[in-house]
Amino acid sequence: MIVTLEVNGETRTVEVAGWESLLWALRERLGLPGSKPACEQGECGSCSVLLDGELVCSCLVMTSDAEGASVTTVEGLSGPGGEGLSEVQRALIDHGAVQCGFCTPGLVVAIAHLVDHATDPSEADIREALSGNLCRCTGYGSVLRAVQSLTGGDTA
Repeated sequence: MIVTLEVNGETRTVEVAGWESLLWALRERLGLPGSKPACEQGECGSCSVLLDGELVCSCLVMTSDAEGASVTTVEGLSGPGGEGLSEVQRALIDHGAVQCGFCTPGLVVAIAHLVDHATDPSEADIREALSGNLCRCTGYGSVLRAVQSLTGGDTA
């Protein structure tokens, strides 16, 4: 089947089998490897993307169900003018919140979504917003401080 999506602001048409997840289409059909396949059960958040502005695990969305939708991947969250690092990526680096990097694309997307939708989130709000992203390396303290630096929260 042929599916048309808006991916990172660009209209893309892709031929997929009916069983193919959005994650598979993004990585294998459209050459966007940022979203990571890990659990492929919607538990880890490594494949997080924005689908029509909502945070979703792309492994759980069939590409055919995304027909006509707008998809933003980690690749679409680059710095100003599509160059360099986004403010979220820079904050994660500045706070030592990036280690092995496997969870990082999903965290970047989830944090960008939070920053765009929450005004002055509490620590509990941040923890809840990122609860769908599993990280085995950072211990989350540095991730929390990075998000707080973006939202004006306490970074102590």
